[in-house]
Formats: sequence, structure tokens, C-alpha cells
Amino acid sequence: MRSKEFSLARYRRHARPAIVLVALVIAAAWQCEVNFRDLLKGIAKGLSMLAFFFPPEWRAFPEMIHPALVTVIICVIATPIGAALSIFFGLAGARNLAPPWLRLLCRSLIAIERGLPEIVILLILVAAFGLGPFAGIMALAIGSIGMLGKLVSDAIEEIDGRVLDSAAAVGATRLQVIRHVVIPEVLPSLVSHSIFRFEVNVRASVLLGAVGAGGIGYELNAAINQLEYNRATAAALTTLALVFVSERASDFLRARILGGGTV
Repeated sequence: MRSKEFSLARYRRHARPAIVLVALVIAAAWQCEVNFRDLLKGIAKGLSMLAFFFPPEWRAFPEMIHPALVTVIICVIATPIGAALSIFFGLAGARNLAPPWLRLLCRSLIAIERGLPEIVILLILVAAFGLGPFAGIMALAIGSIGMLGKLVSDAIEEIDGRVLDSAAAVGATRLQVIRHVVIPEVLPSLVSHSIFRFEVNVRASVLLGAVGAGGIGYELNAAINQLEYNRATAAALTTLALVFVSERASDFLRARILGGGTV
């Protein structure tokens, strides 16, 4: 009897949140004009469109190597720049190192950047610098600062205060504390997160390339706009291969850095 009462109590405890969640989903679906009849029609139409994309244009694969390398180079340049700058933002945004006004300023800048998608940043940079990989590099570097800067700040704030106090007690200056205590403490985490950010940048650069940053994303968008669907399939498959390789390389490197063994 007790087990039934216990189960009933658990059911009642979760029933109200479930009802609220279902109500929110229904309200959102109504607001967005979700129509399951159109969904089924759209699925059927989409499946019929797949015939235009297959088979892929096999002779286009060699032509996709250079755009794919451009995408990789963009990420290789942008990620270290963002990681290096995130150290300064992380130090300035840490509660146990920076004064309150500086921490508030840096945390606000990081929050603003994280609230802006990379594509919005790219459109602003394209207006300033024009189309091309440079705008994509800057957009991804700024995006990396938003993510890595917050992670670095959080990692610094998690350092045991007694360690910092001990270093200061033996006469170390603020710069010496940062150089010999803070940086060695957060560097492994920063490197690991930077490798993961590189993986994120590879995926983001495909989207940015479609709006003017160059690379494989530009080739994919151009093929679709010119109704060359078989060529678009070749670009899409190249993109999938690029993302898969970057993910495996990221997993391998992070496992080696964190001492997790083989992947």
C-alpha cells in the first residue's frame, strides 16, 4: 500500500510541470501556425525533390578540395586568435582577479557577443571589409572569444583562493600570480575547449561561407542558386566529410590532452 501511495505522490509531483509543458507546446504550435496536414504534404514533396540531387556530380569532387581547405584554413586562423584574446577577457572577467567595474564590463561584452549569432557578426563585418575569408575569420574569432572567454573566467574563479593568497603572501605580484599560478591552472582547460571550439567553427564556417565568407559553404550555396543540384550534393558530401574528420580529430586531441586514452 505504501508503494502505491509513494508512486501516486511521485505522479502528482510531476503532473503539474507536465501539464504546463504540454500547454506551452500547444500554445507555441498555435502561435507558429503548425499544420500537420501541410507537414505530411511537405515531407512527400521533399522526398520527391531528392531525385534531383542524386546521383552526385562525381567529377565535381576534385573541385571541392580547394574550398574545403579554405574552410579549414579560416578555422585554423580564427580559433587561435579567439583563444588568445579570450585569455585577456577571462582574466578581466574573473571575480577573484579583476575589480568589480572591469569584471562587469568584460562579462557584459562577453554576454553581448554570445547573444549575437556569428552570421549577424559576419554581415556587419562584410559591410565593413567586404566579402571574403577575412570577414569570416574575424566573425569566428569574435565568436570564439564569447565562448572561450566565459569558460576561462569561470575556470579562474574556481581556483582555490588559498592558492592565490599563498602566492601573494610570499611576495608575488599580481602579474606573477597570473603568470605562475593562474595561467598554468587554466591552460589545459583552455586548450581542450579551444579544440572543441575549432570543431564548432568548422560547422559554423559552412553557414558563413554561404553568405559571403568563402569556402565550401559558398560552393554549396552557389550550386543550389544555379539549380545545379547534383553539384550541390557533391558539396554537401564534402561538407559532411569535413565535419566528420574535424569531430574525430577534436575528440582524439582532447582525449590525449585530458589523459583519456585512445578514442
